[in-house]
Amino acid sequence: MRPLPGRILTEVTRMIKIESVTKVFTDVKSLDRVSFSIPSGTIFGLIGSNGSGKSTLMRIMCGVFGAEEGSVLYDNENIWENTKLKEKIVYLSDEQYFIPHCTLADMRALYRSLYDTFSEEIYESLLGTFGLDPTRKINTFSKGMQKQSAVLLALSVCPQYLFCDETFDGLDPVMRQMVKKLLAEAVADRNMTVIIASHNLREIEDICDRVALLHHGELLFNRELDDMKLTLQKIQAVFQNREDADALSVLDPLSVEWRGSMATIIARGTKDELDYEMKRMKTQFYEFIPLTLEEIFISEMGERGYDCSKVLG
Repeated sequence: MRPLPGRILTEVTRMIKIESVTKVFTDVKSLDRVSFSIPSGTIFGLIGSNGSGKSTLMRIMCGVFGAEEGSVLYDNENIWENTKLKEKIVYLSDEQYFIPHCTLADMRALYRSLYDTFSEEIYESLLGTFGLDPTRKINTFSKGMQKQSAVLLALSVCPQYLFCDETFDGLDPVMRQMVKKLLAEAVADRNMTVIIASHNLREIEDICDRVALLHHGELLFNRELDDMKLTLQKIQAVFQNREDADALSVLDPLSVEWRGSMATIIARGTKDELDYEMKRMKTQFYEFIPLTLEEIFISEMGERGYDCSKVLG
């Protein structure tokens, strides 16, 4: 599902830089000096519970909101009040908006008039993929069909930057995978940069190259997924005697859970390093099993003293 790693190397000097962004609404600080960067041609996950500041940050990154402090730069060019730069961006809000009583064909005409990059070929191809009726009024579509319509129009624009705010909500499992596939193909084919905001780790773990975690307007975490998966391992091991498991202390495990004689261990290190130590123990059987993104975050946040259930809601 995820695009080939090699695609992110095509334009390594290009990126979005978020520098010390602070946003205040009345007496509520929605964002507090948030800084990180997003390389061009990647799929970036912005995660956090409801109210963490994800949507606010995305709107600032699109130039919809201004920040009290800090800036958002695209290849060293500021987004604020930059019409030319905004023409390269499409923002899919968590709440879709269409012209009242319009059809998908009406929205196509609008998008075609607004974006010089609009592709009729891609539009027609995606229309067949989603199986939507372009002559039917969009307000008669289901929530999932309206989401599909928004994705169809956004991809037809061929934007350089695509922002997706809870885009997978309302889509059935088959359609979620279809949309992820379409996003991955667009990134691979056109070096598009995609930023996906979600409160659900499972929605993004199979598509994102990198993830950042927001909590109460602060950035807690910004890492490449592949790096995290290489340095954190999950092992299941069966011991004949519980006393034999005392040897696990050499792994300095982040967590150990027992079910009868079987232990599930999460420890930091490479697979080769931990495999070497496990071979020295008196186990009847052991194996390495994949970690989910949720398990990685629970472990990482636990080390930093955060209750992950509260951070991710």
